[in-house]
Amino acid sequence: MKKLLSKRIPFLITAAAGLLLFSGIASAHVTVKPAISAPGAWETYTIKIPSEKEVATTKVTLKVPENVDLKQYQPVPEWKVTTEKDASGKIKTITWSATGAGINAGEFQQFNFVAQNPDQDADVAWDAYQYYKDGSIVEWTGDEGADSPHSITKITTTESTEPADHGHDDTASTDKGAGADTSAQDQAAASTPVPATTDSGSSGVQTATLVASIAALLLAIVSLITSFTKRRQ
Repeated sequence: MKKLLSKRIPFLITAAAGLLLFSGIASAHVTVKPAISAPGAWETYTIKIPSEKEVATTKVTLKVPENVDLKQYQPVPEWKVTTEKDASGKIKTITWSATGAGINAGEFQQFNFVAQNPDQDADVAWDAYQYYKDGSIVEWTGDEGADSPHSITKITTTESTEPADHGHDDTASTDKGAGADTSAQDQAAASTPVPATTDSGSSGVQTATLVASIAALLLAIVSLITSFTKRRQ
């Protein structure tokens, strides 16, 4: 019996560790903040990319919603920024490619950009694609509740307590063509204040999953003790 018990305990410990590790991974999503903004505003958005694997994230592509006009982006050391435009010069996608180590396990990275919101109330969906060094791709394009959901920004006239930067730099809107971003735009983007954001929803999911994992471990231990006691009787 002692041999059976000694064999089961390492298994239970390994299973519990796996559950706790999964709970941390499951709560880590690519997000775009703020979650609420005003119609027509020039908003400073932040995309946050956590690492979910033991290999580095080397590239991230964000699809710009059709009713959103991306104006500027903030340069980041060791990351190359490229954009894809349509025939009218509107940016369709923006891609950050690592020129250094990328985003390693246990790390996250944030990229800032300025975009003009649609004039009417709307729910803006941000589809993102996360590329890993091993060649795998995670598509953050699912609806709410999916394994890899996209972020949603609610464009509404309803007042919100979430801080947002709605400043409009008229000088930055003079570039209407399909050419590359000017240095003046880059400097304006770099100096644009970024609102502090929190991911309370993600934290809540992580806490709930952690509690469930601990409960499962306790139930497994109780079951093992009960089985051991019955065998002794």
